[in-house]
Amino acid sequence: MLSKSKIKLIQSLNRKKERDETGLFLVEGNKMVEEALRSDFKVVTLIGTSAFLGSHPSELTGIMEVVETNKEFINKASLLQNPQDSIAIVEKPDSSEINLNFDSKLYLSLDFIQDPGNLGTIIRIADWFGIDTIICSENTVDVYNPKVVQATMGAIFRVKCLYINLEQVFTTIDTKKIPIYGTFMNGENIYNESLTKNGIIVMGNEGNGISDSISGFITKRLAIPTFSPNNEKSESLNVAIATSICCSEFRRRYPN
Repeated sequence: MLSKSKIKLIQSLNRKKERDETGLFLVEGNKMVEEALRSDFKVVTLIGTSAFLGSHPSELTGIMEVVETNKEFINKASLLQNPQDSIAIVEKPDSSEINLNFDSKLYLSLDFIQDPGNLGTIIRIADWFGIDTIICSENTVDVYNPKVVQATMGAIFRVKCLYINLEQVFTTIDTKKIPIYGTFMNGENIYNESLTKNGIIVMGNEGNGISDSISGFITKRLAIPTFSPNNEKSESLNVAIATSICCSEFRRRYPN
């Protein structure tokens, strides 16, 4: 059965301080846990019903701790409104091993994204469009926040997120070779602008857009045009939707 101390640990991982101190994060829901088991991430503890564990015998090898329990205990431990049959405690990967290759790849960069659902959706979008690394400002919401993890729908196990001082990174970039794109309400129509296969697409904060400290590094300002026929158009697009449109246009022109 699931001990009180294990339940306490699971629930503590809702807090960033605990995740940072333990180096662990929480994965919930059968599909998400299955994604974790198939990934290169290290599952430290797997908790599940007898039915769930029995259906994954080959994936239990190498897990430090496997706990069989019932739905009642999973419901007590879970952070979800509708818990399923499994919970995994997973080790956070070492972000220092992430190598950036701006010369040949396209990257997303997030400047102070605050909403966990937005970040999770953006990670899912990056996965869909073949962008394997996202560069996050240090004040962007934690990728291992349980709400972010859930919103990625498993993409967190395929897309790397690096938290770093964006100003320091951008000062080292030769923008003649590596363009830095940014989305602005007063930018140039993305469908009319020349784009490149490599570079960085910067997406800004939900309420304020790209910060002043970062906007000075942008070499090409882009805008997604509105096609609304009236003056009552929406003020702006949700940042995750805007990210999807931008990634789609880049990949439409450079699919490989």
